[in-house]
Amino acid sequence: MTGAHSASARSRAANRLLVRVGRRGGPWVPLLAVNAVLVGAVEIALPAVLGRAIDGILELDGPGIWLVWLALLVVALVLGDVFEDVGISAATARSTAWLRHTSLHHILSVRIRSAERFPPGDLATRLVANTAEAGSVGPDVVGGVAALVPAIGGTVALFLIDPWLGVTFVAGTPVLLFLLWAFAKDASELVERYLDTQGVIAGRLVRALSGARTIAAAGTTARETRRVLAPLPELHRHGTGMWHAQTRITTQDLLLLSLLEVAVLAVAGLQLSRGLISAGDLLAASAYVALAATVSSAISTVTELVRNRASVARVGDLLSLPPVDYGSTGLPAAGGRIEFRDVTVSDGGRLLLDRVSLVVPARALVAVVGRSGSGKSLFARLAGRLVDPDDGEVLLDGVGLRQLDRRTLRSAVGYGFERPALIGDTLAAAISFGTVVPLDDEVSVAARAAHADDFIRRMPNGYQTLLADAPMSGGEVQRVGLARTFAHASRVLVLDDVAASLDTVTEHEISRALTGAMSDRTRVLVAHRASTAARADAVIWLDAGRLRAYGPHHELWLDPEYRALFDPLAAGGGAAPALAGSRGAP
Repeated sequence: MTGAHSASARSRAANRLLVRVGRRGGPWVPLLAVNAVLVGAVEIALPAVLGRAIDGILELDGPGIWLVWLALLVVALVLGDVFEDVGISAATARSTAWLRHTSLHHILSVRIRSAERFPPGDLATRLVANTAEAGSVGPDVVGGVAALVPAIGGTVALFLIDPWLGVTFVAGTPVLLFLLWAFAKDASELVERYLDTQGVIAGRLVRALSGARTIAAAGTTARETRRVLAPLPELHRHGTGMWHAQTRITTQDLLLLSLLEVAVLAVAGLQLSRGLISAGDLLAASAYVALAATVSSAISTVTELVRNRASVARVGDLLSLPPVDYGSTGLPAAGGRIEFRDVTVSDGGRLLLDRVSLVVPARALVAVVGRSGSGKSLFARLAGRLVDPDDGEVLLDGVGLRQLDRRTLRSAVGYGFERPALIGDTLAAAISFGTVVPLDDEVSVAARAAHADDFIRRMPNGYQTLLADAPMSGGEVQRVGLARTFAHASRVLVLDDVAASLDTVTEHEISRALTGAMSDRTRVLVAHRASTAARADAVIWLDAGRLRAYGPHHELWLDPEYRALFDPLAAGGGAAPALAGSRGAP
């Protein structure tokens, strides 16, 4: 029952979003509708004018003015088709752009754990291909309605020529409507499954591309190719099913409408032989029955609308993710004190952090250590609210992170990651990227602290060098990412294993910056090396999601299990390593 309710809610949400997307086509959509009505009227009038011209010729009165009207109607049709092409492109572009912008903005504002349920490849498919498919809904609806205008007009014209002609054609309409309903029902399910399978393949492909070097080194290219393309038979099955459904409805439609056309022309011939209609009327009736038969275009309209709806439903899945709610509270004038109060985080019933409580003093340098899977990176995410706890609370200078407004929080806490993504056109823009744009002097100061200023100045255009023209090693990218963190974090620096791509000398220089130029801020370092832990004021030792210990490195070093975190051979004993430049623990 819950699944059915969820599917129903998703369906209603998709319908509402589809209407919003259609409206975003702007003035082009109503203009297309007006153009469609005018073109439909011209198509309806064309057979009658042609019939009058033929009657004039046969009656030796001459076609006269009717040929002039015929030429004007042909010109109107051509102009209408041109406007239709331009309008469809413009309306689709506007709707697609709005949907992509809205979806991207939303996905960047949701909780990281929520967004991670969509693989990158599938996410890209929804944001690019599915938005483009959904963006054409406005013109598709107008086109579908426009296609019905001449069909309805043609049917009415048959009634006006002779009522029996109209009755003969309308007799088959209920059967056609039933066939269209059955087709729409089958096609909707097939298209949804097809698009979902496409997303699965795209997700696997992006993952494979991100690990291309590993795959090549392992010699598993063929096996990985098979894994990526494993859903291909399923994709083929859904695509073939859609093709069979279209073939079936098209065949049924052609047979039905052909029989109706033959029946109408037979009745028209009978009425002509009785002298009830003229030869021109017969010619007009043959044109109008063909016009009425364009109701078959409803098949393509239904197909397009089914794809529109299936695509917008996949985009709607992204928009249904709850965004992060921010408060409106600011922070005290100065500080940097972080407090965890009974913080608990779980995932799928598995405890990732269990009732962690501790206080990191303002301007302290703390290292977070533990075995793989102990919760180190999760702790770092919680410190700046990249993740929210399921229970408990994280506070900065006495204010709950949930209560802070977005700008205050993001300018107070900065993150440095192991593999930073550089965003911006130039190196300066990459360092400046954030809620507040720092001054040029602040950018260079941050770069010097990150030990990046020297190699940046050696670039062709220094800080204004385009990222695309600035080949950098992994360590240099790491340092530019650190410079960005230093330039924006006013109170707290959270560094998650940032030394992974750095050489020993550079790591030492950055460590000096953390204990010197950056000592006016609270620094939380996820650490894997004993040297890093030894430089910290205190160490947070996590073990299977629990706080095992919190204290100076030299005191924790007395515990063999703590020593085993860094070197299993050190578990048997030994003193804490004496490190050059180490501040020690308080």
